[in-house]
Amino acid sequence: MIFYTELEHLPTFDVKGEFLGRLVDLGVDPSQNALRVACYLVKTPNKGLLCITYDQVQSISVRSIQTRVPAREIRCYTPNEALLRIKKDVLDQQVIDVNHRKVVRVNDVDFDIQPSDGHSELRIVAANVGMGAAVRRLLQGLAAKHNIRLIAGLFPSKTIPWEFINLIEIDPSRRVRLRISYDRLAQLHPADIADILEELSRDEQKAVIESLDDETAAHALSEIPTRMQAALLESIPPEKAAHIVEEMPPDEAADVLQELPPETSAEVLADMESEEAADVRELLGFEEDTAGALMTTEFVFVGETATVEGAIAALKNFEGALESIYNIYLVDSAAALSGVVPLARILRAEPVTPLKELAVEPLISVSPHADQREVVDLFHKYNLVTLPVVDEKGHLLGVVTADDVLELMVTRK
Repeated sequence: MIFYTELEHLPTFDVKGEFLGRLVDLGVDPSQNALRVACYLVKTPNKGLLCITYDQVQSISVRSIQTRVPAREIRCYTPNEALLRIKKDVLDQQVIDVNHRKVVRVNDVDFDIQPSDGHSELRIVAANVGMGAAVRRLLQGLAAKHNIRLIAGLFPSKTIPWEFINLIEIDPSRRVRLRISYDRLAQLHPADIADILEELSRDEQKAVIESLDDETAAHALSEIPTRMQAALLESIPPEKAAHIVEEMPPDEAADVLQELPPETSAEVLADMESEEAADVRELLGFEEDTAGALMTTEFVFVGETATVEGAIAALKNFEGALESIYNIYLVDSAAALSGVVPLARILRAEPVTPLKELAVEPLISVSPHADQREVVDLFHKYNLVTLPVVDEKGHLLGVVTADDVLELMVTRK
């Protein structure tokens, strides 16, 4: 094991022992091999920069680097955006520790020296984010390397395996070229992703959101305050924002669009699919702090003559949020709400059982113009998990879910 702090400034010699210069950075080409150092950048006495490729290196130690080719075969360095440079792009940068679900800063990078077909290679092992690595950085150049190792060993060490690293790259196009994977980040719970987002700057938040698929990004945004959602959506291209908003429950989509400037909100709505946009526009028509503004238009309903078998079929075809399916709603021939059937009763009944026989009494509903206090009172009084919202003719417009009421109560506190 050898650390970047021990490699930096190492004297470098060619095959004849001629001094070439000192190491100033290491380059990795993720498109070729994400774990192998592809090139060694060496500053020469005349301040030029050489690029020694991995297969030109004979040996590596804490004392020096030796090439296996003469100086004339080593080319000068030309800028290459495809390269991930350890000092320039990784050291002191923030990375996402997916195992501990937080953002940390890289203090050092750990390497392994491996022989390979007549030459030596450096393989990246881990990003070092512990106190021991910080001590090595602090003492770099002030004491002998073996003494620094002894002192740093007295402090806690913490590493993140390199294959788990998600570098927070602010420039999206560069991140794509480097092919840094955010798959592991996408596997975290949306609430954990939200916690990570809140630790980042706006530009870093933007980079992370743009790296996620639309559904994961929507779930993560749903876990952060609405004002922050709006600021993030405003910072990304409207088309990407529209795709994310499409994946949000309609009530949450309406809330965040209300926070956006009118012209931005209109642009996002224009880029959304027509059906999703229509649902959101309907909700935007209700006054703030009313049941209509709080409800979602995603719910499961069937005709009042349907059986348990029909309800199960409707559930299988439902693509909305899970919190909307605690109850199945019955509507009559005039599309008016006529009953509510808890999912638990459906699961325990025979397939041919008429749903009307399983409906609960009394049938509780609320007007879309009722204020949020009335909604909260109804949930509390009747121990509801969902509350249907109906117009003056009894037509089912939407459903308020318990999670929205809980969020409302927490916000009020």
